[in-house]
Amino acid sequence: MKLSVVVPAFNEERLLAQSLQSIRTAMRAFEAPDWDCELIVCDNNSTDRTAAIAREAGATVVFEPVNQISRARNAGAARASGTWLIFVDADSTPSTELFSEVRSLISAGRCLAGGATVNFGATRLDVALAVGFWNALSRLNRWAAGSFIFCEAASFREAGGFSEELYASEEIELFVRLKRIARRKNRSIVILHRHPLLSSDRRVRLHPRSDFYRFIGRMIVTGGRSLRSRKECELWYDGRR
Repeated sequence: MKLSVVVPAFNEERLLAQSLQSIRTAMRAFEAPDWDCELIVCDNNSTDRTAAIAREAGATVVFEPVNQISRARNAGAARASGTWLIFVDADSTPSTELFSEVRSLISAGRCLAGGATVNFGATRLDVALAVGFWNALSRLNRWAAGSFIFCEAASFREAGGFSEELYASEEIELFVRLKRIARRKNRSIVILHRHPLLSSDRRVRLHPRSDFYRFIGRMIVTGGRSLRSRKECELWYDGRR
């Protein structure tokens, strides 16, 4: 069994080294004679030391010139040779316990894809409440947060990967398609919750609440059409770090 861990990264020199170190440690969960792992970082047209830091950490680096999270994840997946894919965002630090749960699910043979609940650590009360709401929604609907996704590679490719028409919420749209495949194959989609993914709350620290309200409002008013516009999703692409 081979696992490919894919990390999309745009101007992530501040947090990438810590994230990759955490991922390397977590990958020990797959250390066994019949398991293998590779680490791939997709440099999404960075202007800082992102690519150099990834190479220093021993990762395979691929380049995606169009700055879009879907394209970055797809470019990393296209290079991957694993039978399973694990996507981890560059501002996140998965634990060995979380990866061990993924290994158990893969070994059991029933799971087709999944994700994990998330944790921002010490953060504002309103942010913690919003994260708690998302975690409940994620488990109820079996939608994985984009910061941590695992998926059988063949099923990911059968689904067509992440939609490159979307600039946000692409993970939810992918899981809508993956759930159809899982039902047809009598397989499961699992959202793990015992060991949440620790991720950064930097976006909510760097943006006023009004930016998020406007983003959500536009999405509701346009029936989701705003998610197809980079300009309307600038909140996620302004490069603030």
